[in-house]
Amino acid sequence: MSAHHDPDNPPGNPGFLVFDSLAILGSGLIGASVLRAAKARGLLKRAAVWDPVSDHAAACVAPDAADVSAATAREAVRDADLVVIGAPSDVVGDVAAHIAPALKPGAIVTDVASVKGHIARVAHAAMPEGVFFVGSHPMAGSEKNGPGAARAGLFDGRACFVTPLAGRTDEVATARVGAFWAALGARAVIVSPDEHDEIVAGISHLPHVAAVALAGLLAGRPTAWRDCGGGGLRDTTRIAGGDPGLWLAILMENRHEVVHAIEAYEKELRALREAVESNDRRGLATILERAREWRSGLV
Repeated sequence: MSAHHDPDNPPGNPGFLVFDSLAILGSGLIGASVLRAAKARGLLKRAAVWDPVSDHAAACVAPDAADVSAATAREAVRDADLVVIGAPSDVVGDVAAHIAPALKPGAIVTDVASVKGHIARVAHAAMPEGVFFVGSHPMAGSEKNGPGAARAGLFDGRACFVTPLAGRTDEVATARVGAFWAALGARAVIVSPDEHDEIVAGISHLPHVAAVALAGLLAGRPTAWRDCGGGGLRDTTRIAGGDPGLWLAILMENRHEVVHAIEAYEKELRALREAVESNDRRGLATILERAREWRSGLV
């Protein structure tokens, strides 16, 4: 990988890391935002984008985003120092295997999918000698998608998991991927792929499941109920508006950890229900205060 280090700009500052060439495979919200963030911070010289929907890729070709829209994924990555796969979690491994023959020596491949265990092992095994895969997952999504929703500041202050396989992933490549996300404004968090999947089942996948369950429940009630809803209803159901196809892949790929998270959530709901049923004011107050204190620390 070609990278230029400026001693006057530490990691996370514009100019610290400049790639000669970046390839984005998938021009959804995250992929397109990576393009805009990298260009805005001067982190690369040339960027190519490919998307199975050609109109989406074409929409990313702009002075502040991609320089060229490639006809194929292999064409996009041929000269890339860094490749970011922005595909759904259930196809990242297939994409990595498909592009492997076109990758140049020293290239680094990462992804942005919400599930890491299976991807890390399949993609790592697919890489040719001298090419490195390091999984990533920026915690910067939205219920909105597509290049039109992209913005350069999407990753500012957000955590980004970087998930090397212990004893197998190249340490230098891991450090460079972490530095890249830091330069985009994110806070790199290094964990194993399996630990990542346990964490996000609780902090990302379960919240989506809870929002979907609430919206599904209310979908069976009169429409007038929804029309009378206030900010609380909008806040708690917002993410239920996410792409069903994307979330189907995420929940199925991480189903074991998601089931464990749902079981723990059901336990909390039972305790809450029992306190209400039994008129246990003290117990209910304890539950409410514990939740309030936790929420007050969420940034």
